[in-house]
Amino acid sequence: MAYTTINKSTDYFNTKLYEGNGSSPRSITGVGFQPDWTWYKNRDATNGHGLFDAVRGYTTGKGLSTHNTNAEGSADGYGYLSSRDSDGYTMTQGGSGMTMNNTNGQSYVSWNWKANGQGSSNTDGSINTTYTSVNTTAGFSISSYTGTGSNATVGHGLGVAPKMVIIKKTSGSDDWKVYHASVGATKSLVLQGTNAETSDSTSFNNTAPTTSVFSVGTSSATNTSGQTYIAYCFAEKTGYSKFGKYIGNGQSFENTFVYTGFKPSLLILKRASDTGNWVIQDKKRAGYNQANYHLYPNLNNAEGTNYYVDFLSNGFKIRDNPADIGGNNDTYIYMAFGQSLVGSNNVPCTAR
Repeated sequence: MAYTTINKSTDYFNTKLYEGNGSSPRSITGVGFQPDWTWYKNRDATNGHGLFDAVRGYTTGKGLSTHNTNAEGSADGYGYLSSRDSDGYTMTQGGSGMTMNNTNGQSYVSWNWKANGQGSSNTDGSINTTYTSVNTTAGFSISSYTGTGSNATVGHGLGVAPKMVIIKKTSGSDDWKVYHASVGATKSLVLQGTNAETSDSTSFNNTAPTTSVFSVGTSSATNTSGQTYIAYCFAEKTGYSKFGKYIGNGQSFENTFVYTGFKPSLLILKRASDTGNWVIQDKKRAGYNQANYHLYPNLNNAEGTNYYVDFLSNGFKIRDNPADIGGNNDTYIYMAFGQSLVGSNNVPCTAR
């Protein structure tokens, strides 16, 4: 039997690898849809992460970087995504924007999600969003809003409570604030840092998201009067996405198995109980078990090759014990995207 209406996950999320050739502009194709959120990274060099979304625009001056607290458009280097295309995106070099995205001879990865274009204003919360772009099928929305400085709510449009919310001030420098259901709304994580989960009453106002809104308090990182923000919200969809936690056991090979109900194609991990890097792995870069090619969302480091994880047909198994992914009795949160356990042709997925 099928476990979800999403029979082809690559209609909503896809990882794209490409080799730089130094040309500008350059179109990247093969994503499989017109992306509404693109996050890319040079795998070979200490260039920063670049993030663009359809709500704010794929254009110069709109890039964000997960490894720093900068406002949009402030980055180390040149180059930006200049358009969303039917099967990918176009990159341009020069001007203000993000780090180099097409250096000749270097390898790149981009992770792409589908929402619903720029969207329209959502009025469900006490703050009306400027735009909210929603894909209820895939459980993903993007909202831009202007802060009030007072406890408030913001509409996300998903129709179910999101399990994870990532917020970044775009008009100034500030933390990337992360709500994760396994941590709860009385605490937060920061995407650009190694901090453990921290008690925090002002980022999310000690209030878990509802089926219509997420809450923000008086933190400068989520709700300063007159400042602008972007929020990425994720709801769980059976067979396609999962947001949970696990406990590491410290073993070098037989570490924890985590059931997701699908074969992962993207996995992002963070040690929540103590300090540690965010870790991002996908099925494209390694191409085989054990997956070991990883990048750090909180660092601009080149790709590493020494964190071992098995991507299985129904989840993932940690095969290593570094503190970042498998420390003894440490608690980790994760977000995972994948393909349905049973596809559109009713053929079960298998381990890669």
